[in-house]
Amino acid sequence: MPGPLEGIRVLDLTWVLSGPFATMVLSDLGAEVIKVERPQVGDIARGNGPHVNGLSTYFLSLNRGKKSITLNLTSEQGRDVFLKLVKQVDIVAENFVPGTMGKLGLDYDTLKQHNPQLIYAACSGFGQTGPYANKPAFDVIVQAMGGIISITGEPGGPPVRPGVSLGDIAAGLFLAVAILAAFRERLVSGQGQMIDISMLDCQLAIQENALVRYLATGEVPQPLGTRHPVFTPFQVFPARDGYIAVATMGGAQDQWPLFCSAIGRLDIIDDDRFQTGWLRTQNYEVLEPIMNEAMKARTVEEWLREFEALGIPCGPVNSIDKVAADSQVAAREMIVEVHHPQAGDFKVVNTPVRLSRTPGKIEQASPDLGEHTGEVLKGLLGMTAQEIDGLRKSGAT
Repeated sequence: MPGPLEGIRVLDLTWVLSGPFATMVLSDLGAEVIKVERPQVGDIARGNGPHVNGLSTYFLSLNRGKKSITLNLTSEQGRDVFLKLVKQVDIVAENFVPGTMGKLGLDYDTLKQHNPQLIYAACSGFGQTGPYANKPAFDVIVQAMGGIISITGEPGGPPVRPGVSLGDIAAGLFLAVAILAAFRERLVSGQGQMIDISMLDCQLAIQENALVRYLATGEVPQPLGTRHPVFTPFQVFPARDGYIAVATMGGAQDQWPLFCSAIGRLDIIDDDRFQTGWLRTQNYEVLEPIMNEAMKARTVEEWLREFEALGIPCGPVNSIDKVAADSQVAAREMIVEVHHPQAGDFKVVNTPVRLSRTPGKIEQASPDLGEHTGEVLKGLLGMTAQEIDGLRKSGAT
């Protein structure tokens, strides 16, 4: 069954993570994504480990289902081919430092002359405007400058980078959303437009609590470990044999009495210091040792049975191997196997998007460098084998 984005064609100049993550989302949902790479070199992510039979599993995962062509955009012939391709696509995506495409003579103002309906999607560290616009940036830079690292880690400890690339992934998701929004608008207006995504902007946008809290109160948030800044208990606790996350509801359905009963501390249910989630948070230094001591008395599995019986949300802190083996993950088919001629059969994370009639799916592995150059140039531009070979010999592809 075709995916919901079948018929949408993307010319993808992105590299490494933020842009490829966005175009991966589109590809998983059925869009035709044509990845444009440098001849002989390709996306530098092709070199990222770990490797299977000489191929990067990092690249294989992010670029599944895409096509790859090679074009030398610094050559006149390469640029000419690119401009012809622009007329045949809906979207051009890039994640270069602003000004890079302009130096090549391939900026949005130029491309829209060749395709007025083109959606030009640009993602960069700091966006197209502002004093930092021309600065390069990677994930850890925008996480640091956006404040995420300052609020991650243990209280009083040094700044900590989260274990996933939030700087890149948040920008990639917002880029995918923006592309779909622009495509929907084009159905109404018939016109294309430029998308400007800043990785730094996206770091601010995902701070649902910290930044808003500072703007409202002037209080500068600090790292809290696994705790929530408002609700308690809402965190990870040490058990006898591991760690467990517990998140009690508050308000009219306050589960505090149930929690106290479960941990065998009925004596603190009516303590004035702990009557609401906010009071418990305010008095956390007193409450934390009490809760931790009680939680260490049982195993993770024993606590799971206890809390689940009471309707208190909880879950084990899984290592990655346990995540991969989880029955819920298996039931949702979140890990699937794909085949690559060189890498063989290998597993990747499936798309989490579930649509009842037009579900997305991963049908193909990532492409070899330039694997589809001939196919694309012949199919979209009508080039002959002789013309394509001439481009290769000239260094344009």
